[in-house]
Amino acid sequence: MTAWLLVLAVIVLLLFSYRYAWWRAAIDYARPRILMYHMVSDHRPGARFNKLRVPPRMFERQIRWLSENGWHFATMSELMQNRDLPKKTVAITFDDGYEDNYLQAFPVLKKYAAKATLYLVVDRFDRDWSINKKSHHDSGELMQEPKLTDVQVKEMLASGLVELGGHTMTHANLVRLDREDKVREIVAARTELQESFAQDISSFAYPFGIYDAEDVSICADAGFLSAVTTVEGIDRDRFSNPYLLKRVKISGKDSMFAFRLRMKTGLRGWKR
Repeated sequence: MTAWLLVLAVIVLLLFSYRYAWWRAAIDYARPRILMYHMVSDHRPGARFNKLRVPPRMFERQIRWLSENGWHFATMSELMQNRDLPKKTVAITFDDGYEDNYLQAFPVLKKYAAKATLYLVVDRFDRDWSINKKSHHDSGELMQEPKLTDVQVKEMLASGLVELGGHTMTHANLVRLDREDKVREIVAARTELQESFAQDISSFAYPFGIYDAEDVSICADAGFLSAVTTVEGIDRDRFSNPYLLKRVKISGKDSMFAFRLRMKTGLRGWKR
C-alpha cells in the first residue's frame, strides 16, 4: 500500500511539474514584463474564447498582488521612452477594445493606480474578426461581445492611467493583404485614433499576433516606437528589436499560482 502511494505521489508531482514548470529559474526582474489581456469578464458556458476572458475577481486579485509585491506599472510609451525603469516594472495591455475593459477592468486600475495600454480596433463594431484567422470560427461570439464606445475610451484616457495603441482599422489578418491595404490598416488607423482621441499613438499590436517583415517595416515607417506580438516570453533587451516585443499571456483559466509563475518566467509551463 505504501509503495502504491509513493508511486501515486511521484506521478502527481511529475504531472504538476509538467503543467507548471515551477522549477524554471526566474527571469531577471530588471527586464519588464508586458502582460496581454483581452476581456475581463466571467466565462460563458460552451464559449469558444473563454481563455480570453479573465474573470473580474481574478483580475483584481492579479492587480492587487502586483501592487502589494512591489511592481511598478508603466504604459508602453513609458516602457520605450525610459531606459532606466525600476526593477519589477510591468506593462498591462488590453487587445481589441471590449466594453468590459471599461466596466470591469478600469475600476480596478483606478483602485490600484495601475497604468495600462489599450490596443484599440478603430472599426470594432459588428465585426466577427475571428474568422479572419480561422474560417470555422464563425459563431459570431466576438462580434456579439460589446465593444468600447468612444465616450468610454475618452474617460479612460482622461484618468491618466490608460493610453491608446494601434490595432489596425478592422482587426485584419495582415499577411493576407497587399501592401496598399496593409498601409491603410496600420497607418490610417493610427491617424484616425490620434485625431479622434487627441493622443499620440506610439505602440502597435499585430492582430492575432500574425505579421511578416513588411508589416514590421510599415510600423516603423508609420512612426510607431514599438509593436507587440503574441509570442510568449520576456525580452532580454526591449530596445534591440522594439517591433517584435514578447508578451506574457494571461489566460482566463489561470490560477493565482499560474499567474505568479508567469510573472517569474514569462511562460505557461509545458502544457500549452
